[in-house]
Amino acid sequence: MRKAQLRDAFVRSAVYERRFLAKNPWDFAMVIWIPLVTVLLIWWIFSQTQITNLPIGVIDQDNSPIANTAVRYLEASPDITVRQLYHSPAAAEAAILQRDIYAVVIIPEDFSRNILSSKPAPLILQVNAQYGTHSGIIQKSVQSVAGTLSAGVEIQRLVKQGMAPSQAAIAYSPISIQRISLFNEATDYQQFLASTVIPALLHILAMVIGATTIGRELRDRRIGRWYTFIDTGRPDLTALVDSDTVSTLDHKQSRSDATKPLAAIKKTQQVSIAVLVFGLLGKYFWPMLAYSIWSALALWLATPQQAVALASIIVTYIGLVLLMMLSFWLGAIFTLGSFSLRMGLSSTGFISAPSYAFAGVTFPYIAISDSAQHWSNALPLTHYLKLHIAQLQMNAPVAISLPIIYGLTLATIIAMGLTAVLSKRALAHPERWGAR
Repeated sequence: MRKAQLRDAFVRSAVYERRFLAKNPWDFAMVIWIPLVTVLLIWWIFSQTQITNLPIGVIDQDNSPIANTAVRYLEASPDITVRQLYHSPAAAEAAILQRDIYAVVIIPEDFSRNILSSKPAPLILQVNAQYGTHSGIIQKSVQSVAGTLSAGVEIQRLVKQGMAPSQAAIAYSPISIQRISLFNEATDYQQFLASTVIPALLHILAMVIGATTIGRELRDRRIGRWYTFIDTGRPDLTALVDSDTVSTLDHKQSRSDATKPLAAIKKTQQVSIAVLVFGLLGKYFWPMLAYSIWSALALWLATPQQAVALASIIVTYIGLVLLMMLSFWLGAIFTLGSFSLRMGLSSTGFISAPSYAFAGVTFPYIAISDSAQHWSNALPLTHYLKLHIAQLQMNAPVAISLPIIYGLTLATIIAMGLTAVLSKRALAHPERWGAR
């Protein structure tokens, strides 16, 4: 009989939530359309997997054959392109301010003369360092062009002195760097950013859903009727298909709560935690199902770029689903803890929105302050992204990421239990229902 009661609580709550989503397009969009569009939009934004043809300008004050060669080398670099030749620094500065170009290379008027006289002949690079990624790529490309041009000039000089070309190349650069990229060899920004940004955005949306799903019951003073329905089946809230009828009943319920608070408190003293747990599972069943599908879609988009072991995909998917479930419960905890949907949404935004910045993906984790590291370790997204990168991008053994799976599982169970406890507390205080 007890199992049947818990099963009925789950089914009634799921049916109740399905009817609500069918009648409220905005809440339905938060579950279905917004996360789907988010996943596809982010993947489309990074569909060009590598950054190429960043526009730069050139001011050629020398107009010599060597200077023309330098311009051709800059144009031939795959990462940058010479957008325009400028004749004055003012014109180049205006183009940078308008973001027509991100840097300007100045070839001084005595460039070729200094080279022929064996004097230093620098290329002057003025780059907009406000854009860190752009700046780094442009500096690397210009430095590579300068090194190539310099090597060619020096090798030609040594050859003219009678040295063999192979010996001249060694004499010019006796020490070289052999660089081996261990992971993400192609510098794929779709793999680097898109595959990690998508879980972060789903995490934010899931916390918002977690806050609003239970928060609207508090805001509209319906949490008492919701629990009575999942516990006893009366009144049949799934039959309330007219919004005006719902509003009328809510108004009557609020007046009843205002006139009989002591009776309501006495009644809620017999609230069952087990019934609440299964009722909450039913209430969040549809968001959990939908976000499990969006999680699978995100991983499906992230994995074709390279060969990934099936075990790694399964572990990553389990971790992402656990992150979504934990996000739902955390959003509910913030709302129930404050008895206010507004405060719950504010808290979820404060926690989830900047969490990607602390995860160590774009800014090195080891470089942030100790207090920021403590905050980063407290965020579930940080631990999931460690698992995500290790399994999908570094092909690490599954055993390395299992502690994260255990931790997310434990955190999800604890958060679910705490949500049920806070729901029972909310049911015991009907005088606090209705807070915005």
